Amino acid sequence: DPQQTEPATASKRKLRRFIVIDEVVDKLYGSKVRKYFEENNVQHKILALPTTEETKSMDLVLNILHEVQSFSLDRRTEPIIAIGGGVCLDIVGLAASLYRRRTPYIRVPTTLLSYVDASVGAKNGVNFLQCKNKLGGYTPPVASFLDRSFLQSIPRRHISNGLGEILKMALMKHKGLFDLLKNHGKYLLDTKFQSCNGFAHHGDAALQTTRIAIETMLEELAPNLWEDDLDRLVDFGHLISPELEMRVLPSLMHGEAVNIDMAFMTYVAHARGLLAAEDKEQILRCMRGLELPVWHSGCSWALIQRALRERLKHSGGQLRMPLPTGLGVADIFNDTSEETLERAYKLWVKD
Repeated sequence: DPQQTEPATASKRKLRRFIVIDEVVDKLYGSKVRKYFEENNVQHKILALPTTEETKSMDLVLNILHEVQSFSLDRRTEPIIAIGGGVCLDIVGLAASLYRRRTPYIRVPTTLLSYVDASVGAKNGVNFLQCKNKLGGYTPPVASFLDRSFLQSIPRRHISNGLGEILKMALMKHKGLFDLLKNHGKYLLDTKFQSCNGFAHHGDAALQTTRIAIETMLEELAPNLWEDDLDRLVDFGHLISPELEMRVLPSLMHGEAVNIDMAFMTYVAHARGLLAAEDKEQILRCMRGLELPVWHSGCSWALIQRALRERLKHSGGQLRMPLPTGLGVADIFNDTSEETLERAYKLWVKD
């Protein structure tokens, strides 16, 4: 909006920015980021930090806030910029929300998972007492800047990890997105979501896939940004995975844990008679094609029971279990019996 940008550009005051960047991203792109601010005559402070699930804590938030305070930030005109994966964006979002009650911040996702998931929505948080995102809040960024060129430098496993969250949206809401993943999954992994010339038979699968994933995520989140309604299709893959992910750290990445949860819930949907055997097999084949794990030895029956008890505690006494009822269609169920869950689990383990 020109009316918003005019005061900033007309001001005689030097522009200032505080940037938090993941330390791995800083090694790869830090010199370009610094050059950008220098060439635009922006006074800046860049704080490079290790942002992983193991370091995702209030200690790191307080570390950021000490640096913000010494930089002497003006919270009305100087947004904090977060450049990194989902953990970095979560930590910085929480720090910004706490500083002077709410300081604006900008998200710049650098992994596929954060590009299609953490960049969208209002949530931020840190882990606490070995529980995932137990402390946090709802403070949306003033902007998210999406640039797929960051993805070309991340390992193949990280691309696969992000594909887990994209598959979630495909199974819940969009058959066309599922078909894109089924038909172009290997190509997307090989090209790391770059738009390549000379691959006309794939179209621009990278652009289509990311755009549809983000649009379907926004469709789900926008009307329910503060989670007043606990019936959420985006919770698919997130009933058991938080417990599993924290239990086996660091062996599973977030999207991998989500996919293991989705694989089990696909068996639950089949055991309930909601999903045809052919559709179940198509889903599992697609998961394997995206190089995602469909089972983990740490996902025991006892862990599943414990995770679902936690779910009941925090979702108003109902399971609110999103399940696929076909490819790209889903519903939420509160009446899945323990006997059905155990039958699905035994078949899942056997397969």
